[in-house]
Amino acid sequence: MTTKPRPCPICKKPRSEEHTPFCSARCRDRDLSQWFGDGYSVPGRPALPEEIAVAVTQGSED
Repeated sequence: MTTKPRPCPICKKPRSEEHTPFCSARCRDRDLSQWFGDGYSVPGRPALPEEIAVAVTQGSED
């Protein structure tokens, strides 16, 4: 059983091995821009600044 290759999630063209899962650097950069510009989000409530501070200080102890 062979599976059909999945297309680039941005433009739906065939993926490039060099830029997987995207077809090109352009699509990879467009995706990154979406994350930086709040185009994508993870569901849930926003973290409180105090929670972030605790997570950062606990992470530095490891």
